[in-house]
Amino acid sequence: MSKELKFEVCIDSVQSAINAQKAGANRVELCDNLFEGGTTPSAGMIKQVKQQAPNVELFVIIRPRGGDFLYTEEEIKVMLADIEIARQLGANGIVSGCLLKDGKIDIENTKRLITACGNVPFTFHRAFDMCCNPKEAIEQLIEIGAKRILTSGLKQTASLGSENIAEFVNIANNRIIILVGSGVKPENIAQLVTDTKANEFHFSGRIETNSSMEYKNDSINMGGLPGISEFSVFFSDYDVIKKTINAAKL
Repeated sequence: MSKELKFEVCIDSVQSAINAQKAGANRVELCDNLFEGGTTPSAGMIKQVKQQAPNVELFVIIRPRGGDFLYTEEEIKVMLADIEIARQLGANGIVSGCLLKDGKIDIENTKRLITACGNVPFTFHRAFDMCCNPKEAIEQLIEIGAKRILTSGLKQTASLGSENIAEFVNIANNRIIILVGSGVKPENIAQLVTDTKANEFHFSGRIETNSSMEYKNDSINMGGLPGISEFSVFFSDYDVIKKTINAAKL
């Protein structure tokens, strides 16, 4: 394969960052609460990932809560403060974005976030997949200075949305990077490379492992998501990341 491919691993732990770096990822997107689609990680987590995995670029998601992407002024101020903190801690990129209630890009507030990033690149996250007019949105995001758009092609997975992604890549025409994400795996990444003509791919490579706890009170579920046990731990796995990267380059 002649074109240069880049790989971003979505993580929520220091160990996952270490695994991604070791496996050859170009960067990580650090989140909290991945089961809610990702929210802003703590300052301590950002600091430790930067220290423990210094050779992989660190992009930090700025999302104050789960749910929709329609934010109040109070939430925007939280996001602006979190961008400042992330930059101070050495973040190499910021991942965020806002929508209006009619499904259009919230240009005013997204531009405020981009301005707060200074010279740190801004990725508009999968709020893009919830917008009502993606072609218009691409032009708007280019105009206000976003560097990337993370998308599954407006479908649940990138494989289902590959035709749309290919169209977005064509519209972008190297003016903004289309970052392909959602359901990217070793089994399908080569086909996604071929079908979408994209150069950058986003995936988690997560596997479930058992907790090391010996005593387990199974009569209580402390989390808010049914079916997810406190005695399961998820990490981005070195082997899965490596297999995904290698499969893309075949």
